Amino acid sequence: MRLSVIGCGYLGAVHAAAMASIGHDVVGIDVDERKIATLSEGKAPFFEPGLQEILTDGIESGRLRFTTDMSEARGAKVHFVGVGTPQQKDSYAADLTYVNAAVDALLPYLTEGDIVAGKSTVPVGTAAELSQRVTATGSTLVWNPEFLREGWAVQDTIDPDRLVVGVPEGESGEAAAAILREVYHPAIAKGTPFLVMDRPTAELVKVAANAFLATKISFINAMAEIAEVAGADVTRLAEAIGHDERIGRQFLKAGIGFGGGCLPKDIRAFSARAEELGRGESVAFLREIDAINLRRRDRAVEIVVEALGGSVFKKNVTVLGAAFKPHSDDIRDSPALDVAVRLHGLGAWVTVTDPAAIENARRVHPQLNYVEDRDEALRGADAVIVVTEWDEYRHNLSAEHAASIVNSRVIIDGRNCLDAKEWRAAGWEYHGMGRP
Repeated sequence: MRLSVIGCGYLGAVHAAAMASIGHDVVGIDVDERKIATLSEGKAPFFEPGLQEILTDGIESGRLRFTTDMSEARGAKVHFVGVGTPQQKDSYAADLTYVNAAVDALLPYLTEGDIVAGKSTVPVGTAAELSQRVTATGSTLVWNPEFLREGWAVQDTIDPDRLVVGVPEGESGEAAAAILREVYHPAIAKGTPFLVMDRPTAELVKVAANAFLATKISFINAMAEIAEVAGADVTRLAEAIGHDERIGRQFLKAGIGFGGGCLPKDIRAFSARAEELGRGESVAFLREIDAINLRRRDRAVEIVVEALGGSVFKKNVTVLGAAFKPHSDDIRDSPALDVAVRLHGLGAWVTVTDPAAIENARRVHPQLNYVEDRDEALRGADAVIVVTEWDEYRHNLSAEHAASIVNSRVIIDGRNCLDAKEWRAAGWEYHGMGRP
């Protein structure tokens, strides 16, 4: 099937390459000339495991191409809209400027029977507002939210845990659902649930999922706050309550909290939309979830300061990690960089290292010192803080080896990902988050 993907950022580039990899003829369209040039050369513009391989294969096979010309969307049967929905500068609400612009630019090239499939994370009710414009062309608007995990996005697109499609009532909706079943046939054939529902519910699925995930993360971080003053160990607490199948162990991991370009802004936009609908009280807890999350960054900085005797002024602090999560070079709302910048502001000489995100971090925060080599970054450190759970720090850095490089054996485990006994046995002063 011929497909177009409007917006070739993180979501769109991955979706376009993944759809080509399962056999579709795909054109990716974006207004950013530099991004399109990079993609057209078969180069991934950001780090995402597996993307480079399917991007190269798609370009070489002729099934995948990229352009800035929206007219190239003409003739595609399904048009996926995957542009960004950032937080507005003056409020928590989502900025739908790019969604509206993408749809308006696409309208002249739609023909009767086409499907416009929104993939962007939007406030509930967005599809209803866009639908009239799309329907006037004889096309059908559906909402097909993405559930990508950065670092696993290629896998999550080709082999998702579920497919959600929100369609209008009647024959047009049934026909659209049938076409999307064809698009996603390889995944459906392997047993992936294909869930057809109304458009408002499909819009809510993504934000509700993110809200639940954020709640679970902030819940265990709130327990870490209590554990710190009670002398308890939040990691053992999480293990114990995680055995309850109603709760589960996944994402019950205390640390410096979540970041990235989705979770923080999505829960804020959800709160803002609930207020607009007159039901702000229904998700009022999300404001506290956000506050707990941000407090953990404060606490990480406090631990570093306390560990260095009450001041980090002119102390060498090594920050292991810059990306907001491992297997990514994404630094949007990164807790790691936030902590690094705050320590710098307190007068510390901060050295940051990361396997993938250094260049992105340097562009945004040039005041920090960046070192690509992990051991070189550790050399002479008065304190080390682990803020991104890369394997290079979790599994491939021994306490004994690190001890031979640093100036002072002080480590703050901002992700509770290290073996505290091993590090203490090697003479380190180990500090966890919510651990005695």
